[in-house]
Amino acid sequence: MATIVLAAALAAGLAPGGLIAWIIIGLVAGSLASRIMRGGGFGCLLNILIGIAGAIIGGLIVSLLLPGTTLHFWSSIVVGTLGSCLLLAALRFASRLFKRGGRD
Repeated sequence: MATIVLAAALAAGLAPGGLIAWIIIGLVAGSLASRIMRGGGFGCLLNILIGIAGAIIGGLIVSLLLPGTTLHFWSSIVVGTLGSCLLLAALRFASRLFKRGGRD
């Protein structure tokens, strides 16, 4: 999955330096997202990894919806946190779905 996210990031025009910046922003975003989202969480390390992936996903969404937009530090934190919250919500939904066996 990391290879797919990296390939998508490079295809969307994120330079390797920008990718490193999104990883650092993701560390902060994962911490914020784990505090914003209700529930037990996935643990500190996994929340940080989710934050990194969520920041990259949020950055890709912004670069696709608003091409040529330059994000600064605080707006990058917001985008990364929103992407991380979306990813956490999707993972929690999937984990509940698989715990129930996929039945309603």
